[in-house]
This record gives sequence, structure tokens and C-alpha cells, in this order.
Amino acid sequence: MERHLSPGDRAPDLDLHDHLGNQVTMADLAGHSLVLYFFPAAFSPGCTREVCGFRDSKDAWQAAGYQLYGISAGPPERLSEFRDAHGLNHTLLSDPDFDAARAWGAYGDKSIDGQPTIGPLRSTFVVGPDGVLVSAEYDVDPGAHVTALLQRVSPAS
Repeated sequence: MERHLSPGDRAPDLDLHDHLGNQVTMADLAGHSLVLYFFPAAFSPGCTREVCGFRDSKDAWQAAGYQLYGISAGPPERLSEFRDAHGLNHTLLSDPDFDAARAWGAYGDKSIDGQPTIGPLRSTFVVGPDGVLVSAEYDVDPGAHVTALLQRVSPAS
């Protein structure tokens, strides 16, 4: 099992391609408040529910000063199809070798239909403009955690 990150930890590096094939690194995102969420697979029911939750709350995240980024193993073309199919309004990043997922502790032991396996872990991170984690959540509920997290980190809360 990979080490889980905690609030106060420095955000690990990222060097990924977005759904359009453009390179995105943590250096590109420096100075911005971020929500980075790892989701296991585009087009799966739980991931679709989660990603659409971020889509539907994007205005509130922006009003609170955050940029949204979803990260999954699918290639950029697949993520672009997923984004278009669901009218997503934020950037999706491709992590085909799970390098970022491992660095962020979002890859490891899990259970699917009661069977133990190893793979990507549904995880969400809030990163301050200084590159330090404000929140690190693992094994999140795809339907409920978006709203709960927004309420916790929003300045209006």
C-alpha cells in the first residue's frame, strides 16, 4: 500500500497530459488553489456520478477560488470522449501508468465486488496556492463527497 498524504504535506509533482493532449505539470498550476481528484475509470457508473458532481458544482468551486482537475488512467482521447458525453466543464488529466496516483497515495489495495485487488483509489485532494495540501481524502463516496468537501473548504462555510 502506498503512503497516504495528509493535510500539511507538500503536493507531489504531476506531469500528465490533459484530455486535449496538452502537458500539465504542478509547476503550471503553482499559485492556484486546486481540487485534484482521482477517479478509477471513465464511463463507469460511480465515476460518472462523481465527475458530474464536480461539473454541477464548478461555479461554487470557482467562487471559492478553486480550479478543478480530474485524473484517471484513460488516454486523453477517451477522457475527451467522456468529457464531451457528460458536458464536463473542467480539465481531465491522463495518468496511464498510475505514476501520479502512486505518488499521491491514490493507488493500492482495494476490493471490487468483494474480491481483493490492487488499482486506482477514488481520492480527492485540495491544494493551496503554496502547493501544500489542505485536505487529502481516500476511499471517498462518489455521490456525497463533492458537496461535503465544498462545504468544508469554502470560505463561506
